[in-house]
Amino acid sequence: MTMAISSRLDTARVLATVLLPTLAKGVIVRRPGVMALAEKLQSDGTAISTMRHLRDRYGPEPVRLRITGRSVAMLVDPTDVGRLLTQSPEPFALATKEKKAALNHFQPHGLLISEGADRERLRDLNERALRPEKFDVEPIVRDEADLLTRHVMSTGELTWDSFAQAWWRIARRIVLGDSARGDTQLTDDLKALRQNANWAFLHPQQRDLRERFERRLAEYNPELPDQVPHWLFAFDAAGIVTMRALAIGARGAHGILESARLWPTTPVILRESTIATRWHGTWLPENTEFVVFTPFFHRDPDRLPFADRYAPEIWDQARDPAIVPFSAGPGECPGRDLVLATAGAMLDALSEHLTFPKLTEPLPATLNHFALRLPATAVGTRVS
Repeated sequence: MTMAISSRLDTARVLATVLLPTLAKGVIVRRPGVMALAEKLQSDGTAISTMRHLRDRYGPEPVRLRITGRSVAMLVDPTDVGRLLTQSPEPFALATKEKKAALNHFQPHGLLISEGADRERLRDLNERALRPEKFDVEPIVRDEADLLTRHVMSTGELTWDSFAQAWWRIARRIVLGDSARGDTQLTDDLKALRQNANWAFLHPQQRDLRERFERRLAEYNPELPDQVPHWLFAFDAAGIVTMRALAIGARGAHGILESARLWPTTPVILRESTIATRWHGTWLPENTEFVVFTPFFHRDPDRLPFADRYAPEIWDQARDPAIVPFSAGPGECPGRDLVLATAGAMLDALSEHLTFPKLTEPLPATLNHFALRLPATAVGTRVS
């Protein structure tokens, strides 16, 4: 049997409503202007509708798009997501052509695009280096959260800009040490490199900027400078998740997981097959790029009764193979536990002193964190 191929119209619909809007928002670093437009249009809701259409018309097997010169298949079945992630990196490689082109801008020797024995070595190194018990997270978070709380109480609201400044101080202190607390130039350089990475193949690499960034990084961490950009990259996404969690009244690690389920910071997971693979009785060729559009699997109203509400209780239940806020399988984020510890501590530290109004349900499909302005009141304050 041969794999179902989407019609030209459906391929165009996937490109126009799923893949291109995701690229436009920025897959490596978010673009504020595009995020504002995406929230206004609720573009993720449209994308989820498109994916539901694909599943209903072509599923349950992966749906191959009509793209000249490239075999691309969209997954529509949750079980298939579990298989794809579990069977990585063989026969489903993590280091896809597109991922290499993007990450080469700022981390050419990182775990995410390594292969073979190098990948096994770097995976083990990252897992050991990022164990939460190796970091003094709690006092760092409380120190910076206290400063942020005082600022918020003086202004009456929490904005993304004020939160992000505190969050990056936390990230630099945890990853690089207290001496890096005020080194905004370091993270500004990384942001510039990541903005280039948004364009992948289409933007020339700024080698001078990358070398300057790497030299500065090596001053703080001479042992692992080629791995640290990935850690800082992950902390950026964690900050976005934490700010959104505050907007829904979330607490602790389960609240962070729910924020990442509702608004995934990795909206597209890519894998590339190293051999021909069989799916639901049909075959897809070697070098097929498989695409997991995570907002669909996290917010599918046909499958999930809690799709559009804050539901921290689901994290005490058996794990859904397609709800993967930190990916899953051998490619799961090695810093998952460190991120959860840091972000959960930040939620709890702020919530001890401040209360914020919660977003009403059903929760929006697209939430622009840049525009969040959360009015704040001191805990215990009576509102008449």
